[in-house]
Amino acid sequence: MLDIRNKWALVTGASRGVGLQVACALASRGCNLVVHSRKKEHTAPEAQQLSKNVKVIQLEAELSDTEAVKEMAEKAEQLSGGIDILYNNAAIMTAYRTDIYSATHDEYLKSFLVNTIAPITICNIIIPQMIKRGFGRVVNVTSGIKDEPQLMPYAASKAALDKFVFDMANHLKGTGVLMNLMDPGWLRTDLGGPNAPNPVESVLPGALVPVLLEEQVCGKLFRAQDFR
Repeated sequence: MLDIRNKWALVTGASRGVGLQVACALASRGCNLVVHSRKKEHTAPEAQQLSKNVKVIQLEAELSDTEAVKEMAEKAEQLSGGIDILYNNAAIMTAYRTDIYSATHDEYLKSFLVNTIAPITICNIIIPQMIKRGFGRVVNVTSGIKDEPQLMPYAASKAALDKFVFDMANHLKGTGVLMNLMDPGWLRTDLGGPNAPNPVESVLPGALVPVLLEEQVCGKLFRAQDFR
């Protein structure tokens, strides 16, 4: 497995849920962190704890604000000296619509801004620098939801992100930069809800598999629950 000691990772949505699990797991392997949340105070407790062993930078941005996303990604690259691992985890889920035709324009728009446009924007800033350095690992968190039009704004935004990853994979061949998808499974988180069958901790170790790859696997879907 890849040695990530002293590398730098940017984890979005790192204050709780999957993002917090991933950030802590990366730090346990000696990886320095840029942890993102909407407000810095949300990541303050983990930053204080993790900074005992690795370097930690806290950044904030509202992911529905594309200019704020650009500024955050540029700061992450600048302050770290170069992001080696990008973990696009942050996402929002819209309300469950029993009337599947009632999802609003605003629900679709915000879902795509946060779940699709924001991670793509971050990729567009970070990946060219990774290519210059000849190394990078990019993980975009997706969803296994299917056949549930009640959650269409969320599902459609994740499907668009999947398409971005699959098409970019061929472009990244031979660059040393690997971009893959990770489906965490249905977890008991704020997003997954209390009735989900899996505890949030079950996302590990699977969530780190696409980070620790040494072989040149790109454009693949990894399911975290397969590695339990």
